[in-house]
Amino acid sequence: MRLILAANGARNLRAAGDGKRSNVDTTILVGIDVGGTFTDFVVWEAGALRVHKVATTPDDQSRAIAQGLRELGLLAPPNSPLAARGAGPRPSLHLVHGMTVATNALLERRGARTALLTTAGFADVLVIGRQNRPHLYRLHQERPPSLVAPELRLEVTERIDASGDVLQPLDAAAFPAIAARLQTAGAESLAIVFLHAYRNPAHERQAAALLRLLLPGLPITLSSEVLPEYREYERTATTVINAYVQPLIACYLDRLARTLASAQDGDAPNLRIMQSNGGVIGAAQAAAQPARLVLSGPAGGAVGAFALASQALGAENTARILTFDMGGTSTDVALCPGYVPATAESVIAGLPLRLPIIDIHTVGAGGGSVAFVDAGGGLHVGPRSAGAMPGPACYGRGGSEPTVTDANLVLGRLDPEGFLGGGAALTLDRGAAQQAVAALGQRLGLTPAAAALGIVRIANATMERALRQVSVERGYDPRDFVLFPFGGAGPLHACDLADALAMRRILCPPIPGVLSAYGMLVADLTADLAQTVLAPAQQLSAEPAPLAAVHADLAGRVCAALLRDGATAPVVTAQVDMRYRGQSYELTVPLAAPVTSAAVDAAVTAFHVAHARRYGYAMFDEPAEVVTLRVRASAPGARLALPEQPLAGPDATPARLADRPIWFDADAPSIAACYRRDRLAAGNRFAGPALVLQYDATVLVAPGWNAEVDRFGNLWLTRV
Repeated sequence: MRLILAANGARNLRAAGDGKRSNVDTTILVGIDVGGTFTDFVVWEAGALRVHKVATTPDDQSRAIAQGLRELGLLAPPNSPLAARGAGPRPSLHLVHGMTVATNALLERRGARTALLTTAGFADVLVIGRQNRPHLYRLHQERPPSLVAPELRLEVTERIDASGDVLQPLDAAAFPAIAARLQTAGAESLAIVFLHAYRNPAHERQAAALLRLLLPGLPITLSSEVLPEYREYERTATTVINAYVQPLIACYLDRLARTLASAQDGDAPNLRIMQSNGGVIGAAQAAAQPARLVLSGPAGGAVGAFALASQALGAENTARILTFDMGGTSTDVALCPGYVPATAESVIAGLPLRLPIIDIHTVGAGGGSVAFVDAGGGLHVGPRSAGAMPGPACYGRGGSEPTVTDANLVLGRLDPEGFLGGGAALTLDRGAAQQAVAALGQRLGLTPAAAALGIVRIANATMERALRQVSVERGYDPRDFVLFPFGGAGPLHACDLADALAMRRILCPPIPGVLSAYGMLVADLTADLAQTVLAPAQQLSAEPAPLAAVHADLAGRVCAALLRDGATAPVVTAQVDMRYRGQSYELTVPLAAPVTSAAVDAAVTAFHVAHARRYGYAMFDEPAEVVTLRVRASAPGARLALPEQPLAGPDATPARLADRPIWFDADAPSIAACYRRDRLAAGNRFAGPALVLQYDATVLVAPGWNAEVDRFGNLWLTRV
């Protein structure tokens, strides 16, 4: 893949789009991923991709977005007219944005002051929770603090039973007093969760209507709109999470839209937001249900990795990859056994979130993870990160603590002058990194090189455990998969992790440092809804009309949501959560449309097969139960396949730079060849130890590994 330095510091590469672009087509697609350290941009315009990175602005992520778009020439400077981009109509900007606003608010507990209104007798459901013990043998465990303060847990008299019948009407007379309590306590957002509202939402809607009259400015989230599923704790927790981050997200998206519109002379770009489930939605829906955004950035990476791996491996070979996304703050891993895995339940910051989400495991190990020595003299790395500000010591922004990035620089694995293209963008301060790592080494009685190796190895051990958790602990052998590293730091650590897991192949894409932003461009536009059913499968097979009616209702609503966001002809798919009678947890299997007796029977058969695959046995004579119906509508995103390149032969000499020393052990460095990624051609081969330098990342080819460039510009590493 030929990457060319553009005049504004970004990189260009040609990409195969989904058709030829005419002279009058002025659409520009921009994927934007806000990470803990950098904000990444991938721009598709006139059949070419440009990539760019700027430092994240944690206090207001929209500032980094505006800065990056200006540096790319897509927004005018403040108080300036939009610069002309040649003859013809003004380009139409279409942005897809992945964010960490919701995630950071949950991790740092800085969301809105949230109140909970629930059925009388159920105000403490969040405190009671479940009996799960995250650390089985730890004697003293502390639960994360509740998102709702005790004085903001309010009750009201009402009762609906599990069939949806009203047992006790809603006490409408109580709402003036409830409104007064909310106002006095300073509530900034409200979650309404009534018992069995998934069966009958009438009381929740009535309560919301009354409070909107009394407190017209108060954001209100209803459980029947966010999660109409049974299990009171999970439904309450998910609704509260949505209410907790909703004002923050709505304010952020409004501020971003106004910033972009003002720079476009009032013409706001089309803005879509990446969801945790691997699809995108419109900004209005994202603002209403921000709980769907908590892992939007990592989800974009998984989608992009699977898309490029599928192209590289070809249709005849199923893409079986272990994704390894190492950024500045954290590392996200996922196992894709031929598809992007999804789950309906996850835990975010110690809180259950029961919404569709890509099955990603996150650990606090990134390039900015801080290394420190504990009171007992043990070396630790992370989970605390230096972030974007002040960042690692080598960034020269006031940071003084050693990080993984500093360790890699001390070991010679990063190019100080070529980081982010060199020049004014960011030159790494090797002296500052050496000083920070040496100070840590003195406390441990180690040389700077030995201390740096220790930092890297501990970070690798943390990431190895994460990869084992999504593979070995789930019955998959990592040796049957290809490791797919990306993120700014992923390709630096890929060989070490592959060695630890006995994996033989690594696939490094052409733009690893901005792959999440690329994934956002190719992600489908999606809308998901679910509804609890709780009915025997045999009953639904004999009389499928009730299930068909729920399916029709959900399908109509998800299609309407996509049509509002500009989709055409969305495709609807459905799944059902099923279990054997008496089980506590379910497995999800496809449900064909139209919903007929045959479709229900096929789902039951699929459930038996899935149960046997997951647990090693199936009970074909036991009755199965349909718990939840899940419906998704989707419309395809941009199709930006990488173009094929002509083979240039194995000689990589034209791309070779000066050799440099790299430390793989503390005794002495090894001499490694260095190559420029933008000069490598299809068919080029070379052996490790080597460094491949590019704008958005650095690839380390360790001793015992060979590298080869394929026809799409991917770099394949193979263990000797």
